[in-house]
Amino acid sequence: MNIRQASSDDAPAVAAIWNAIIRDTLVTFTTELRSDDAVALDIKSRGAAFLVAKRDGVVLGFATYGAFRSGPGYAHTREHSILLAPQARGQGIGRALLQALEARAQMDNVHVLIAGISSANPAAIAFHTAAGFTQVGLMPEVGFKCGQWLDLVLMQKILAPQ
Repeated sequence: MNIRQASSDDAPAVAAIWNAIIRDTLVTFTTELRSDDAVALDIKSRGAAFLVAKRDGVVLGFATYGAFRSGPGYAHTREHSILLAPQARGQGIGRALLQALEARAQMDNVHVLIAGISSANPAAIAFHTAAGFTQVGLMPEVGFKCGQWLDLVLMQKILAPQ
């Protein structure tokens, strides 16, 4: 497996992973599918903060981070996302992506990574806990998808200084 900075050539595979999760799960609260062009723009705008994991030329998952909130006081805090294709789950690929993303974040002087996790995704809560994230908040019923209210679990990890 290879983890590297994403390129626009990865956009269709990333969009396919992302859209399956949007369409078929409660992992994300969004209901709007992502076009290949929109994903390519995200990849371009986030640069080194958008990583893909590939094996035998197939994108297995991606990790990225972006602004947590606007304003200069949040300049060293980022919210991240990690999404894997179904065939890539349970193989350590998510852990490898997160470790690479944390290393990138430290190079970008990020002090805190935030994870906003759907309460319908206990596997992600367990994953982040095992990776050293701490639950710092619970926002009841802030998401609505597929006819149900969903809670948002907020977790964070303070990154060690370099």
